[in-house]
Amino acid sequence: MKYNYFGNTGMVVSELCFGTMTFGGEGYWKAIGVLGQDDATALIKGAVDGGINFIDTANIYSYGESEKLLGKAIKDLGIKRNELVIATKVRGRMGAGQNNVGLSRYHIMQSVDESLERLQMDHVDVLYVHGVDPFTPVEQTMHALHDVVAAGKVSYISVCNWPAWMVMKAHGIAAQNGWNKFEGLQYFYSIAGRDIEREIVPMALDQKLAIMPWSPLAGGFMSGKYTRDNQKSGGRRDNFDFPPIDKPKAFDIIDVLEVVAQNHQVSVAQIALAWVRHQAGVTSTIIGAKTIEQLNDNIQSVSITLSADELKMLDDVSALNKEYPGWMVERQSGDRVLNS
Repeated sequence: MKYNYFGNTGMVVSELCFGTMTFGGEGYWKAIGVLGQDDATALIKGAVDGGINFIDTANIYSYGESEKLLGKAIKDLGIKRNELVIATKVRGRMGAGQNNVGLSRYHIMQSVDESLERLQMDHVDVLYVHGVDPFTPVEQTMHALHDVVAAGKVSYISVCNWPAWMVMKAHGIAAQNGWNKFEGLQYFYSIAGRDIEREIVPMALDQKLAIMPWSPLAGGFMSGKYTRDNQKSGGRRDNFDFPPIDKPKAFDIIDVLEVVAQNHQVSVAQIALAWVRHQAGVTSTIIGAKTIEQLNDNIQSVSITLSADELKMLDDVSALNKEYPGWMVERQSGDRVLNS
């Protein structure tokens, strides 16, 4: 396991991050995982034993149950708090109350305190805003996030699923007021879903923001279980078809993944994870698992180094269609290249 700096913070995180979305199984989260305490504790132990120091959860995962299971697992295993980097999130609806959702100051303050109680911790290391709240001004959200950091309840703030322009607006507001800015980005990124390369990745590189890809296997579709001849595998995609991808294109990608996997004598999932790890700006790839076997297979992906030829094969089959203004920027930048 290698370790990377988390954006511009100086904090160090493992190149894989263990996600706990499979913990709990309350409500519609049952489609993703229904792991109880014993399984959750075993997976946390397996992740830490494998060199992972970065663990990701969210208040909305099974409506707080994931945070509870994670907090108890850490306590029961006797893992020192300062050996882990713990991330959680705020925005999702946590109850029927009118103010029990969103990115208002009211909801952020309430949610952070409730998350800390469930986790049995006095602070979290990373707090993500877990999506856009179109009804709360960005100024109010950033001020509240600054205040939870100032109160010592959160070390660093980060963002998930916002468009690039909104992240930069938030950064401008924070800079103008001397508030804390976002340090990391959690976005869907997979060889089957490369959309963030258009705007998000260039912004991250420019602003020195950490990138934490979620669903690097595209909801299990790139695990090797799904083929043109076997489009039902018993996995979560059978009942929870998310995130959306171009499936005909994905099958073309899987064909190439299988070739590369045979070259390395490893699983298709390991190659798909290795491809994400090789991409510019990626700090820590979020993996999930229902079993120790899945977890160990994912962890083994860090030992794979893809050759330039293999990367080109995978890049070519999964390439994004060029869109405006990207193709015009590329075209007009040619006259600024110096002759060698």
